[in-house]
Amino acid sequence: MKEPLVLLPGMMCDARLFGPQIAELSADTAVMVAPVTGGDRIEEIASGLLDALPRRFALAGLSMGGIVAMEILRRAPDRVTRIALMDTNPLAETPVIAANREPQIVKARAGRMLEVMREEMKPNYLAPGPYRGEVLDLVLDMAQVLGPDVFIRQSRALQRRKDQQVTLRKCKVPALILCGAHDALCPVKRHEFMAELIPYATLRVMEQSGHLPTLEQPSETTFALREWLQMPLILQ
Repeated sequence: MKEPLVLLPGMMCDARLFGPQIAELSADTAVMVAPVTGGDRIEEIASGLLDALPRRFALAGLSMGGIVAMEILRRAPDRVTRIALMDTNPLAETPVIAANREPQIVKARAGRMLEVMREEMKPNYLAPGPYRGEVLDLVLDMAQVLGPDVFIRQSRALQRRKDQQVTLRKCKVPALILCGAHDALCPVKRHEFMAELIPYATLRVMEQSGHLPTLEQPSETTFALREWLQMPLILQ
């Protein structure tokens, strides 16, 4: 049996971020979604997850989930059989973006978290398309379920995150770098850079997607993940 697949969702998202992929891939793959809510440092989140995850696994993370995935790869490269990094960022937080999170945290504490999410999502998140409104509604619902305490912890973790370029250079397993062409938060050039860092990386750009291709172009994203899951483990 092939190795289990661990999915790590983005900031303020839960398993519904991967709903279409779970539905398709779970027919022949053991799939689990691990929350990235367990701490206010990326290292703390990764450490907690490693205690709960299978001995060896395929690992796919989107956005903040990708950042946690890179830290898991750094800590336990012998446990990760392959890695997919989607709409994410290997670099440390810039001082400007770190500072911009402070008023967002203040608003979240004051009960205005969904307002922050809407302000952040409109310019950055999604490509134009007929299902844009439905995807936005789902994102806001996931955020509401997780709540402001998770928002604040995750914001702090992102502010303090470390650069993972060295981790990617050392990666020796099949890697998929996937992003949406319309992603203003984690643009295509950032993913091209990541793909160049990793010795055995495949780059896929979803032309009709923004930051959330798992929901915006679900069939195409699932196909890319299935191809990645079928890549032979000849590199280990």
